[in-house]
Amino acid sequence: MTTANFITFSIDGVQPEFGAPEPDRIISGDPQFRSWNLEEAEGGLYSGIWEATPGKWRIVYEEWEYFSLLSGHSIVTEEGGEPVHLKAGDRMILRPGFRGTWEVVETTRKDYVIKV
Repeated sequence: MTTANFITFSIDGVQPEFGAPEPDRIISGDPQFRSWNLEEAEGGLYSGIWEATPGKWRIVYEEWEYFSLLSGHSIVTEEGGEPVHLKAGDRMILRPGFRGTWEVVETTRKDYVIKV
């Protein structure tokens, strides 16, 4: 058996995990998450696909995350900052210490790489 030193971002055959923001973080709506975790590597590196339905909630990042929106429309706003509208093809890095809000205007799907 050969083990490849790569993975693709295909979610075929991968069972999603379901979730939602903590209730005390929700500002509006009833956002629901689906995540297809594709990689959990040693050293706290994670990657996969994440999807959320409309709503708005507070976010606090203790990890570093790079993501690229695959579909939908979201607005990420740092505390004290201007809203950043994100649509398919947009990319962002959120650094440890980021505090603000995530608002899903239209169901959003992104791929991500997280380093804890």
